[in-house]
Amino acid sequence: MNYIWGIFGILVIFAIAFLFSANRTRINLRTILGGLAIQISFAFIVLKWEFGRTIFLRITEWVSKIMDFAREGSQFLFGGLFNEYNGFIFAFEVLTIIIFFSSLISVLYYLGVMQWFIKIIGGALAKVLGTSRPESLCAAANIFVGQTEAPLVVRPYIEKMTQSELFAVMTGGLASVAGSVLFGYAALGIPLEYLLAASFMAAPAGLIMAKMIMPEVNKQQLSDEKVDLEKDTESANVIDAAARGASVGLKLALNVGAMLLAFIALIALINGILGAVGGWFGFPELTLDLILGYVFAPIAFAIGVPWSEAVSAGSFLGQKIVLNEFVAYVSFSEVMAELTPKTVAILSFALCGFANLSSLGILLGGIGGLAPSRRPDIARLGLRAILAGTLASLLSGAIAGMLIG
Repeated sequence: MNYIWGIFGILVIFAIAFLFSANRTRINLRTILGGLAIQISFAFIVLKWEFGRTIFLRITEWVSKIMDFAREGSQFLFGGLFNEYNGFIFAFEVLTIIIFFSSLISVLYYLGVMQWFIKIIGGALAKVLGTSRPESLCAAANIFVGQTEAPLVVRPYIEKMTQSELFAVMTGGLASVAGSVLFGYAALGIPLEYLLAASFMAAPAGLIMAKMIMPEVNKQQLSDEKVDLEKDTESANVIDAAARGASVGLKLALNVGAMLLAFIALIALINGILGAVGGWFGFPELTLDLILGYVFAPIAFAIGVPWSEAVSAGSFLGQKIVLNEFVAYVSFSEVMAELTPKTVAILSFALCGFANLSSLGILLGGIGGLAPSRRPDIARLGLRAILAGTLASLLSGAIAGMLIG
């Protein structure tokens, strides 16, 4: 039954992408089927195959130990405030991890380790899917860094990209999350193995949805061109790279903290108003979460969430799209223990992406800043890219639900 339900969810997602496709006759089946094969194979290895699960869980344990090192810094900085007796304090547990991993990723980037992984994964994607090297490398970069940093690895090529390639770069950033932020979600209690798997599956998923909604119709100038990945030329040495990464992480952590403070307070305000209005009609339980839940419940059900939990799951999906994924993960983490393991797995995957309405401004500022002449294209394609990124995350969720019973 799980497999039938999962296949149904995949078909629903493909149908939505096909409906919004700019040129249905030019969809490349090699890209779609190849990407789907990569996703399903990877998911089967890490979620279903015993040997693969064992290896992946061991990797997860190593990553968890690295997260513990971040807590050493927090313990030093905050002293007695940072201990188990004070309970879970978001600012200490989550925001500090974002700073640490931002610094670590900067060091790996300076040493060339990140570029090595990106070249291998991106090259494999290009060969299997038939996509150009720049868009494939950017998709691979999104596994490790965020939607504003990933395009930097192919910065010299953005101006020459076709509309389809540019759309793939945009979608790849929205279908995934930054590595530093991903560990912030893990600190909330979201299963780390699901987050890591979702991050890797986002690369082919983003390319699938990008090439369905915006197929290639022009001759690719960059398809066979050798791509030289950008190196960190600003940092003087490893210590400087670590310091720069920490500074970037601090800005990101402060931004996340401020955004959550504002959004959660605004949601409480909206819920108070809706409850008061609903009370006039005998429905004081009316909230924004409930409205979003009913709107997105059919989507949650389609990707494998049992109907008894579809409204709750739909609420988190709605919060992710209308607000952002961090708000959704915070809400999800509060009720995760009450949900079935299958729903937890599906939502862990489906929420793992930057695709939300506020990301349009980030796309314009990020990629538009790297290639100013492409800003009109980015603005015009923005909403479609958000749809493609959302569908990519839902596709990963449907596949996870198919394999986890």
